Amino acid sequence: MAAAMLFVLSLPACAPAVPNTADPPGPRASPERAAELEALYRARVERDRQRFTEADVRFMTDMIVHHGQALVMAGLAPERAESQPIRVLAARIENAQRDEIALMQRWLRDRGREAPEVHVSGAALHVQTTGHGHHDHSGMPGMLSQTQLDELAAANGREFDRLFLTYMIEHHRGAMIMVRELLGADGAAQDPELFRFASDVHVDQAAEIARMESMLTAMSGSQSGR
Repeated sequence: MAAAMLFVLSLPACAPAVPNTADPPGPRASPERAAELEALYRARVERDRQRFTEADVRFMTDMIVHHGQALVMAGLAPERAESQPIRVLAARIENAQRDEIALMQRWLRDRGREAPEVHVSGAALHVQTTGHGHHDHSGMPGMLSQTQLDELAAANGREFDRLFLTYMIEHHRGAMIMVRELLGADGAAQDPELFRFASDVHVDQAAEIARMESMLTAMSGSQSGR
């Protein structure tokens, strides 16, 4: 028994030493090494910026205009919508797409390409460009005609809500088609930032379509129940 107690009492002396948290940290990288690592990082970022194709540029350019038309539609909601959820949805779409337009414009400028400016005036979208590139956006998937935009602008109350949901669903589906066309193009979407953005657009638009379809179904059901 005495021998066993002696063994137990001797254990702390045999245990590994606990590291002293007050010990100074290991040596840091020299200023020269830190500058070298910074230069390598910046070189990689610049290399990634050059990993783009004309399909990437066309996608970002067209999507700026596509988002611009969504701003036109959303901007009509505050004065015309009957439903508060429609106003909230329109505000959410407007805020998100303005942020994404700024992202796409920066992406293009960082790569030495022209970035269109979009300006909303009532039911009209004005696209400002200075180059001589691709400017005919009427054939893009989901883009509404000016007749449809005028119809939306002339509607009020419940009719506006119905048209807004119907046309915005169509518009969102068009954006998803544009993403799929980009990902199907040879060599496109190799740029990490563009790929993440395009993927997010597809996911976000799909989620909003599902939400709007539910709102449209509920609206139709309440109208038929009158």
